[in-house]
Amino acid sequence: MKKVLFLDRDGVLNRDTGYLHSVDELEWIPGAKAGLAYAHSKGYDLIVVTNQSGIGRGYYTVEDMNILHEHMNRELTANGAPILHFYYCPHHKEGTILEYAIECDCRKPKPGMILQAFHDYDIDQKASFLIGDSPRDVEAAEAAGIQGYLFDGVNLLHTIQAILQERIQ
Repeated sequence: MKKVLFLDRDGVLNRDTGYLHSVDELEWIPGAKAGLAYAHSKGYDLIVVTNQSGIGRGYYTVEDMNILHEHMNRELTANGAPILHFYYCPHHKEGTILEYAIECDCRKPKPGMILQAFHDYDIDQKASFLIGDSPRDVEAAEAAGIQGYLFDGVNLLHTIQAILQERIQ
């Protein structure tokens, strides 16, 4: 079974600049690459679960987001922190793109993306956890039956080290 560190994207891996969808605008959070590499070295697979309502609002496309995610994963893999999977929710009930303008089960704080990961991979729920920068991230984790931690935005490496130290005690 896989131990998984689930991560929100905007505000945890990268600066939340609002509807990030371009490689040119990507700014990593301090300690993000090192923190993910540290977790991976401790046996954790890495999965991103991210609300991307900018797709449903028509600000950017799924293809734009995929290009960004592929770029992020290349950089992270080069630093010893490959992302196993990027799950995303493109929905927003007030979106302008009709196919995404729905109430769904995957938009956090609902646990749909995490539950999908449980379905797709053999995940040890007790050994897995999530780091997010919003209470809705923690709510989604708890609704899926895993521990959620709120990231303060300062340094992801320090946060991951502290969480893993706490979890082994």
